[in-house]
Amino acid sequence: MIYLIFSVLSSSLLYVIFKLFERYNINNVQAITVNYFSAFALGFYYNEVSISVSEVIGAPWILGAVFLGLLFILVFYIMAITSQKNGLSVTSVASKMSVVIPVSFGLIVYNESIGLLKITGILLALVAVYLSSVKSRKGLSTKNLLFPILLFFGSGTIDTTLKFLETNYVQPEMIPIFSSAIFSFAAIFGLLFLLFKKNSDWKLKSIIAGLLLGIPNYYSIFFLLKALSSEGLESSTVFTVNHVSILALSTLIGLVAFKEKMYFKNWIGIALAIISIFLIIQIA
Repeated sequence: MIYLIFSVLSSSLLYVIFKLFERYNINNVQAITVNYFSAFALGFYYNEVSISVSEVIGAPWILGAVFLGLLFILVFYIMAITSQKNGLSVTSVASKMSVVIPVSFGLIVYNESIGLLKITGILLALVAVYLSSVKSRKGLSTKNLLFPILLFFGSGTIDTTLKFLETNYVQPEMIPIFSSAIFSFAAIFGLLFLLFKKNSDWKLKSIIAGLLLGIPNYYSIFFLLKALSSEGLESSTVFTVNHVSILALSTLIGLVAFKEKMYFKNWIGIALAIISIFLIIQIA
């Protein structure tokens, strides 16, 4: 459970850093690309297994790492477009509601436990995601649904692929180098995108911000993989608690640190999030 807590804290710190990006006019595309190099370096540093480049290339999970690296970049850009076209509330709901994909995968493919408490907890978690994310009295707009749908499936595919690779191909001692490989491919794809866009006006503050962002980004994935490999924790429990906890904590951080406006339904969402977490943990 400690790994899951650290994953939630790391992911919530990402939210804080992104808010600071907006305040200090950081180039998101440049910072995101650089952050993957920072995350790659951390994974390489923490790796305790003696392994050559040729062995990494020949690892059974290498194609999965390439796929995830590409998805990381694509989902980021889709998230940016969704924020612009649909707003932050829709973006948050689409990305967090995607938890139903890895949860369903765990229940169906790995025959994970299911019962009334767990079903109730998961359903409450989904309601909590919606209520916590909506930052207007009107609710969510149904316009421009293509990008929210892409974000939903993209985010869900990332979590599901992480679980599949961790279960079938990645040994516990290989988690640091596996994480590092994912970030290295994400960095390569990010650079290729920047070259294609001919975005050469690099800013030093964006590079520094990206290096700092890579630290919690690495740990968010590292601790999530550790949690998924922990005995006694099913993936349906890990993903649900992880997503809902991040949303509830980041919402509270927004209220306290950034003075974001909260509606009554947001408070109801946070309350339901806490209840859902307790229900799910009870049967974990």
